[in-house]
Parts: sequence; C-alpha cells; structure tokens
Amino acid sequence: MPRAARKTTRTRRPAPPAEAPAPRPSLPGVMQLIWRERQISRAEIARRTGLSRSTVSEVVTEILGTGLVSEVGAGESKGGRRPIVLEFEDDGAAVLGVDLGAAHVAVALTNLRGVVQAWEHRKHPVRDDPAGAQALALDLSERALRTWGGSPRRILGIGVAVPGPVNPEQPEAMSEVVLPAWRGVVVGEPLRRRFRTPLLIDNDANLGALAERWWGAGREVKDFAYIKLATGIGSGFFIDGQLYRGANGLAGEIGHLSIDPQGLPCVCGLRGCLATLVGSQALVRRARELLEEHPQSALANREFGITIMEDAALAGDPLALQVVREAAESLGIAVADLINLLNPSVVIMGGGLARLGDLLLEPLRATVRDRTLVASVDASRIVTSALGARAVAVGAATLLLDRALSDPRHFSAASAALKEVG
Repeated sequence: MPRAARKTTRTRRPAPPAEAPAPRPSLPGVMQLIWRERQISRAEIARRTGLSRSTVSEVVTEILGTGLVSEVGAGESKGGRRPIVLEFEDDGAAVLGVDLGAAHVAVALTNLRGVVQAWEHRKHPVRDDPAGAQALALDLSERALRTWGGSPRRILGIGVAVPGPVNPEQPEAMSEVVLPAWRGVVVGEPLRRRFRTPLLIDNDANLGALAERWWGAGREVKDFAYIKLATGIGSGFFIDGQLYRGANGLAGEIGHLSIDPQGLPCVCGLRGCLATLVGSQALVRRARELLEEHPQSALANREFGITIMEDAALAGDPLALQVVREAAESLGIAVADLINLLNPSVVIMGGGLARLGDLLLEPLRATVRDRTLVASVDASRIVTSALGARAVAVGAATLLLDRALSDPRHFSAASAALKEVG
C-alpha cells in the first residue's frame, strides 16, 4: 500500500504593519505656513510658496481633512472673486508635555499654540523610583485632561522630558550612569498604553531650550544657550536656529564640567562637577555647613530644603545670600567657558533657582565678565527664563507639535478621532 502523503503545515508570517503614506513634499511647508500665519488664503499660499494654484488646492484639500484647518469665510478682494480664508484651529486638539525631573513630575496640557490649558506638579523622587514616577506621570496627565475637559482622543501626542542624556537611537532608555535605578525601564510606556498616541522623548534642558525658542526669551534668536538649574544642572543649545544634540545626544551636560578636580564625588563618577556645587542638594548642604557662622539666620534651628532656602535669600537672609553668591560664582566659571566656546547672543537661566533673579544674575554676570573675552561677553546677554517653572513641560509638548507640523501624518492619524468627538 502506498504510504500516505505527509501533510506539512506552514506557519503564515504576519504581514508587516502598513506604513502611513508619505505626505506630499509640499504638504509640511503649507501646513507650517497656515499655522504661522493663522489665517491665509489659497492664493496667498500660492504666492508665498511658488506652487501652482492647482497644487495648492490639492494640498489644502488634504490638510482640511485633518480637521485642524477650516475655511472661515471670504477675505478682501484685490480684484475678482473674494478669496476663501483658511484658519488654523489652535484648539482643535491638545498636546501633553510631561516633565520627569530628578525630584518632581510636572504635566502641561497645551493647545496647538503652546498655551497651557492645564498644569499639574508634584514633588517625587524620580531618580530613585521609576515605577512611582511613571504612575504619577500618568495620574497627573489624567488630571490635566479632566481639567481641560476634552476627550482623550483629542490628544495629538505626548512629549516627555527626562533628567539625563537621551540617545536618539534608544530614546526610551535612561542613562544607567546618571539614573541607575531606571535600568531596563521603558520611559513613557504607561502613557503610551493609555493614550495610544505618538510619544517623543528628549533631555529636559534641550526641551527647556526648545520652549524658549518657540515661546520665550529665545524667540527670534538663532544662537543661544538655556541652562536649567535644579537638582542637577543641564543646558540646551540652539546653533544657527537648530537645536544641537551632539553626535549621540550628550551635548549640553554642563553640570558635569569639572570645576574643582579635588571636590566632592558626583553621581556621574567624576569629582568636583558643577552639579556638586550648584545643584539644589549642594546648596542645601552648603547652607547647613554655614549655620554655625549665622546663628541668627532664618534657616537656623529648622529643617529646610531648597525652596525654603530660596525664600530666605529673597527675604535678604545673609546666610542664604552667601550660598547664592558662591553658587553664582561657580556657575559663572562654567558660563564663561560656554560663552568663550560658543559665543551665544543670549544665555537663558531656567529651572527653580532662576526665580532668584538678580540675586543670582548679578554675581554670575560679574564672574563671567572677569573670565571671558571682551568681544564674547559684550555679545552675550544673560537673562532669566520667560517661561519659569513650566518651561520644560511646555517644551516637551512643543517637541510633539514641532514634529507634527513637520510631518502632518501625525495630524492625519488623529483626524478621524477629532471628527468623531467634534
């Protein structure tokens, strides 16, 4: 009897996910133009871009499909028919910006013009408690969403700021050197699962710089530095109008410049880094060292942290003022080196310590003047952030907005949901 034929079972491989179609080459430019101008006609778009009217009509039809641009009536005629005016819908969707600081979590929900619609902030040991920090970020995002009152489906995307360098090849992985407790943790995963929307990650100082460039003291400035003064010290650079991240995302780690090679050990493994002299923990430690010399200080005989010490400095307490002056002088050494190397036109001081204003800036500027080339320091202004404590979270939201305006497929993916929820 012939042997029965053997049946073979083939495992069918799942089809790869379909990629969104590439946008028309002219689509990002037209979307950015409408966003920038707020209101504009098709004819004016054709004049500004050099595109044919038929191409503009096709592109605008595609953009109208996102639900974030609408026709708002007829404009003024310069002869012939009155043109139909297009308007960008700033409130058509929202963006979540999440700031995972070393010692806090903050969330800003903004519209598509960077205006904060809801704000949440809590202290938390982010550096040592990744699970708690991620859960808190999700909780604060939910709270912000309720304050705003819109549907989760109107969230265009999420930007996340982290307190350490970000490798563009693995943005969701924290630096094991700076944040060893985060080893193996996927940053933003609970947020991604909850909202099912694009999520982008970058370094907190980079995003503070991005926020200042779009909405704050760096507007219309092509070359500037943003320095974040908080638990740690970081910086972000705009060079010729572009955010500079370096070869693998490590640009801007000013907190790890060695100011005193014989100084205290730093979390990075080096000694005498700027962060050991100017970070919030370092300032509180220094204030406690000076208590014996200032028994009448408002800080004597009490427990205090960085906020109470800052309040004491603003109230004129001699001990607190000495700590701020010493910190400003150490910071001035690093800022002077930065100015000599990069020659920025503006240096913006952000983070919690920046609220000290001239108490910090005056001794800082004096140190910088003593340590920089005359031409370099004359070209550089040192100012405080225009956005205050919200800069990094707003920058995180702006990161997503920037990407969406450059690649309107982000808008297209959300357009169906936006139409459903009205």
